[in-house]
Amino acid sequence: MITPTQIQAQVNFRPFQGPSDYPKMLAVLHGSKAADAIEDADTLEGLTERYARMSNCSPATDMVMVESDGQLVGYGRTFWSKEANADTWLYDHMAYLLPDWRRRGVGGAMLRWLEQRASAVSLEQGHPRQATRWFQVFCRETETGKAVLLERAGYSPVRYFYLMVRPDLGDIPACPLPPGLEVRPVHTSHLRAIWEANVEAFRDHWSEPEHPETEYQGWLRNGEFQPEIWKVAWDAGSNEVAGMVLGFIDHEQNKRQRRRRGWTENICVRRPWRKRGLARALIAENLRELKARGMTEAALGVDSESLTGALRVYESMGFRAVRRDAVWRKPML
Repeated sequence: MITPTQIQAQVNFRPFQGPSDYPKMLAVLHGSKAADAIEDADTLEGLTERYARMSNCSPATDMVMVESDGQLVGYGRTFWSKEANADTWLYDHMAYLLPDWRRRGVGGAMLRWLEQRASAVSLEQGHPRQATRWFQVFCRETETGKAVLLERAGYSPVRYFYLMVRPDLGDIPACPLPPGLEVRPVHTSHLRAIWEANVEAFRDHWSEPEHPETEYQGWLRNGEFQPEIWKVAWDAGSNEVAGMVLGFIDHEQNKRQRRRRGWTENICVRRPWRKRGLARALIAENLRELKARGMTEAALGVDSESLTGALRVYESMGFRAVRRDAVWRKPML
């Protein structure tokens, strides 16, 4: 059993030091993800942009950097959110550690640091102690060591999510738009309405968080923001957004994985237009768009217990589950 004193002798925990840490963090990301068979398309530009638009996280205080002999070997951060429809507060944390430093007590020490910091953040932010509060971690199916660490620390999987893939873009079904709806090219003047419709449509999904204005600004700048690929349906009579598929192509990931995959993501239909075949119609439009852009397969992520019946819809459109990931939780006492 490695003691805390022995861990401290092996590594040094220090605060985040700003953009000078980004190249070191990127190297840790590459090494950690490779060890866990996670597809890696992280770039220095993407990492910099991601940390410039974070919500409910102060990197200077909410991150831990792990060094050995001056070399970064791991890092982690915590951030919080509140569920939109419940008095439930979530304290997510994530950590990356190079494989040579695993199973030596370092990961457990990082986990305890992140829990302690999340508890302090809850107090500093004045979150109600009588509310439901959870530590939360997303764990991919391939992160077997992480799952063992979480279980030993008192976490349990509470929800599963599938990665689904349509392995080819042939035989795309003909799914016409419901009467009165039309797909329009996306213009800058549409962006706020599309964002607000997306937030509203997802509000009744499991554990959906509140979305501050900072997230809208970040959405306008992230790598998945590709309006030229989006399929957004409008009600011609009311001029309201009825539903959407905000697809994208991750060219860097495709290059590294030597494939041509497009993404069929942010699939949502607002309540007044549900149960009319709109989701299938927009998915079909997305698949045709991806095919026209040279893609040969499509992928998406889905909540395995979605109350909208999303899993059945995606299966009917040719998608099949290829991986099952989980959200793990532990009560914050």
